[in-house]
Amino acid sequence: MNLLEIKNLTKQYGAETLALSDVNFSVKEGEFISVIGPSGAGKSTLLRCINRMIDATSGEVIFDGVNVYDLDKKELRKLRTKIGMIFQHYNLVNRLTVIENVLHGRLGYKSTLAGILGRYSEEEKRQAFEIIEILGLSHQVYKRCDQLSGGQKQRVGIARALIQNPKMLLCDEPIASLDPNVSKVIMDHLKNISTKLGITCLVNLHQVDVAMNYSDRIIGINNGKVVYNGPPNLTPEQIYMIYGSEAGELIMDLGGKNAS
Repeated sequence: MNLLEIKNLTKQYGAETLALSDVNFSVKEGEFISVIGPSGAGKSTLLRCINRMIDATSGEVIFDGVNVYDLDKKELRKLRTKIGMIFQHYNLVNRLTVIENVLHGRLGYKSTLAGILGRYSEEEKRQAFEIIEILGLSHQVYKRCDQLSGGQKQRVGIARALIQNPKMLLCDEPIASLDPNVSKVIMDHLKNISTKLGITCLVNLHQVDVAMNYSDRIIGINNGKVVYNGPPNLTPEQIYMIYGSEAGELIMDLGGKNAS
């Protein structure tokens, strides 16, 4: 069953910039899909149009049977509780502790007053501690987030998304700022979340080798258009189709990694 359907999605900025052009694809429940393409291809715009952090110019986003673009503010807020978002630069409140940041993932379920007062149930707190433990952050629970490493911050971001009890995670370059070893830890967590919890993951990535290793399917975007939608075992020709002039270096990198 399709959890997400993107139909003729277009996003125009001003008269000159067409960030997305007539994008169409669907995502099944529990699928792990990587979206790859050169910088400026429209990957981040795509994710932000799905949860309406930015509004598309035209087209439809059907999530869990509902057209996201038909919703008013209140309905959209409710729908977003089912869509967790993980950011490249974490988007944490650095002066707050790990547990406080994770509990912020429940704000979509609260009244404005309860959110301001930080009123969380014992069940919500128990769930937060459980997720923190799964992500290997038990020793950091009461640390301020500005005292954490990049990899630890990203795991807090994942925990904050998971406590929403989402059906889907949108991950915007979740490992772009991290070294390869830490990147592997983050990607392993995301893959486990998809496999064991059945949560659908749509992940923007720069790293072609990572996309090929972890994905059920790859969507390639260039110039705001979907140019590839298929299995993760990309050929050099398909990499050229997605990346154009940048492809040569990527293929050489892949060759080195495969040989090592």
